[in-house]
Amino acid sequence: MNTLRAHVCAPPPGRLCEGPVWDPRTGELLWVDIRGGHIHRATLTGSTPDLAPRATISLDPPVSAVLPCASGGLLAAMGDTIFRVDSSVAAERSSEKSPGGTFAQALSPVVTLPLPDDGVRRRLNDAKVDPRGRLLVGTMAESDDGAGSAGLYRLDPDGTLITLRTGVTISNGLGWSPDGRTLYYADSPTHRVDFFDYDLDTGTLSEGRSFARFPDGEPDGLTVDAQGNVWIAVWGAGQVRAFDPSGNLHTTVEVGPSQVSSCAFAGPDLDVLVITTAAEGGAAREPGAGRLFACVPGVIGLPSTPFADERLVHADGR
Repeated sequence: MNTLRAHVCAPPPGRLCEGPVWDPRTGELLWVDIRGGHIHRATLTGSTPDLAPRATISLDPPVSAVLPCASGGLLAAMGDTIFRVDSSVAAERSSEKSPGGTFAQALSPVVTLPLPDDGVRRRLNDAKVDPRGRLLVGTMAESDDGAGSAGLYRLDPDGTLITLRTGVTISNGLGWSPDGRTLYYADSPTHRVDFFDYDLDTGTLSEGRSFARFPDGEPDGLTVDAQGNVWIAVWGAGQVRAFDPSGNLHTTVEVGPSQVSSCAFAGPDLDVLVITTAAEGGAAREPGAGRLFACVPGVIGLPSTPFADERLVHADGR
């Protein structure tokens, strides 16, 4: 088994950094600080490599995910609603703006999830776009009585919302095999990642089967490389672990802070693994908590697909 060590990057720490995604249109990495309500953007620099902060979009927290859209804008998951961020704001090069200002006016709601009013606190969580341009987004319970109360949903380009899974507690870790026909998915408190047959024509799932287990932590965000290896952030273990398509562990990336939240391949060649971490609770005292880390693992990632929102843009005229 290979062991790698990630190095800390320049951006300042956040409280709950998550959801890194490489945007090839701008040559930038996007990620969110969920608790702060921030969408951050940075460019890769140097041969080490490092990240140079470029701009921050500040919205009302929580902002749990950000993804590029085919229209040129961004898709942002905020609370219980998916918003489209206007392309002129998505391309903004200035520094941080205040909530309720220019950026708030540039938000267009796409869909609000019909979460039940049963006293359980829920919010949107991890989100990814499938190879056909549909959004998969999960919810999570933030209260102790919320076990099994969340789900996984599919948002189609025409705005239709479909429920894919129920009985979930913390929906996390979405990623597809290179041919798009296998979906990897984590409901974090189960301490495992499951895999599903994925129908690219319909965007539907088979029953899940266990792919990898994590007795010493909870699987969080994940990404898949061009060879089909699955790189999984292990919350509580301070590592990213890579498994081959058969589920065999072959590489461990030592990060440092225990709350490793997600990972993505970045750069023009998709050869840099960028890793997000959090600084929640007592973990905030750990060196490097809430920072971004990077390493060059010797493989390349898969290009991301933008959300195919052209029909939404046509429908509302923006």
